[in-house]
Amino acid sequence: MPPKSKSSKNPGPAPEGFTPERFEKELQSLATKAQEQTWAKESTERVVRYLVPFLLLTLLGISSTASQQALSPVFGSLPAAVWNSKLTAAACFVGWAGNVFIERALPVGPAKLIPVFAIYAPTVQFFLSQFSGFLTARWGPLVIESLTLFPVTVLTASCVAGLLEGMSLKPLPKFLGDSAPGLVSLLYFKFIENLSLRLFLHYVGRSIFLTRIGLEMILAAIYTVLAPSRLILLTIPAIIHTTFFNYHLPTPTATTALQAKLEADNWLLLDRKESLTGYISVLESVDHGYRVLRCDHSLLGGEWVKFAGPVVAEPIYSVFVMLEAVRLVEVPEPIEDSQAKALVIGLGIGTTPAALIAHGIDTTIVEIDPVVHEFAGKYFQLPEKHTAVIDDAVSYTQKLAKESTEQFDYIVHDVFTGGAEPLPLFTLEFLEGLHALLKPGGVIAINYAGDFLLPAPKMVMQTIRHVFPSCRVFRESEKPSAEEMEESGQDFINAVIFCRKSASDPVAFREPVAGDFLRSRSREMFLVPKHEVDLSEFTTAGDEGVGLLMANGTQELAGEQEKSAVGHWDVMRIVLPAKVWEMW
Repeated sequence: MPPKSKSSKNPGPAPEGFTPERFEKELQSLATKAQEQTWAKESTERVVRYLVPFLLLTLLGISSTASQQALSPVFGSLPAAVWNSKLTAAACFVGWAGNVFIERALPVGPAKLIPVFAIYAPTVQFFLSQFSGFLTARWGPLVIESLTLFPVTVLTASCVAGLLEGMSLKPLPKFLGDSAPGLVSLLYFKFIENLSLRLFLHYVGRSIFLTRIGLEMILAAIYTVLAPSRLILLTIPAIIHTTFFNYHLPTPTATTALQAKLEADNWLLLDRKESLTGYISVLESVDHGYRVLRCDHSLLGGEWVKFAGPVVAEPIYSVFVMLEAVRLVEVPEPIEDSQAKALVIGLGIGTTPAALIAHGIDTTIVEIDPVVHEFAGKYFQLPEKHTAVIDDAVSYTQKLAKESTEQFDYIVHDVFTGGAEPLPLFTLEFLEGLHALLKPGGVIAINYAGDFLLPAPKMVMQTIRHVFPSCRVFRESEKPSAEEMEESGQDFINAVIFCRKSASDPVAFREPVAGDFLRSRSREMFLVPKHEVDLSEFTTAGDEGVGLLMANGTQELAGEQEKSAVGHWDVMRIVLPAKVWEMW
């Protein structure tokens, strides 16, 4: 039987993997996987493309807030904010419009340079602040932020522009659609900037990371994690300086070093904290023997340590003694101090409320900053026997006027910080609330600090007299001559306005008796107001009832407040040495 050839052998069924059906299934499976991978990849890229720009803009908004807050102790809150919005707007435009040129011109990507500038920011602020007397409050913030915040903003805008390149909102016309990403980015940045400021002021001081320099260090760390590079090695000197040698970082080591530095110049730093109204510290002059309470680049008050009074402290500023003259205003039905009630809005170091309490008057103090209240009691002899309300005066008085029938014999309105008037506390609506809280025969004393050459005092005075028609105004010191005002270009002064509820009730002061002075030499000298201001200085013919300051119109005086704040900065540099302000 002849052998069977291989060709004649039955090959059997084909392996399953090679059937046409199986092959078609594999192709479909591969196609599906490819589609899924492509979709996942595209989705991831899309998320990154949108998420990273918003993350960068979020960090930039917080950085802008941190920059302003870090400069406010040296230049004041208003001067620190004057150039900020203009500078960031210009930097956003430069970074967005020139992103292609920036990417080509730089040896590394813009994102890798952001951590370098962020890490060096506290160091640059520290050293340039020592030249604040030369830079002045007008130009100092601009110079410093041009070297710190400006490059961070330019680089961030360039990165965001590169990530959003080619995006357009097609339903809109081409011009609007192409410009929409830039406009949305700018609006989001401003939103974060405003939100971060409110949140920072709410939580400031609760930990070292929620302080001015602490926040800048956190931001620098986040930037470094997002864009690591060998360039970070260049920042080692700045990291060492900020960690170990920057007095502005409120660590125990830095505070001890600052105390030693101040003691070399015969100043004592007794305490310091960062709070919602600013950087608060208690300082004492060894040479002159007085103690002051500082808030940013302003003083909330001061008292003599070596001339301490037996009953109450001796203040270094006469204006706070003048406020106590609210008790001396003659009223139809005089009331005993033990039966009287007083409302004090704004605490400072507590000079006026301490005197009212010493006279036996039931005193309620409304102060927005808990640290100010703490330091007033701890370092400035504020008696415990008072009702403390730690709240915003606007909301508190409005609520009290609506929900309570309580009224006061005396109201002292004493609010001022940062070189400018807190305008919401001088509006028609707020003053009307105080009018409702004042008894028919009561007296209100309002401390107003500002540049009398600017229009703001006129508007404020018109508003006060509209609510309280019977008023007299007294300056803390004599009015300077016309030549002196022309030379300085300002007339910055503290004044006290004494008012009654009815036009038929004049403001006249009784002769003080020995008990009014509380055995205090400063009260013997300054309790009775002396330097009266003619009310005609605040009015001109035909404008009666015009120009009242309304709650929705405070922005109109923003520009004037900036001028007033710069003038106040000059005054503060005379009161305390520049070094004390700069080292904070």
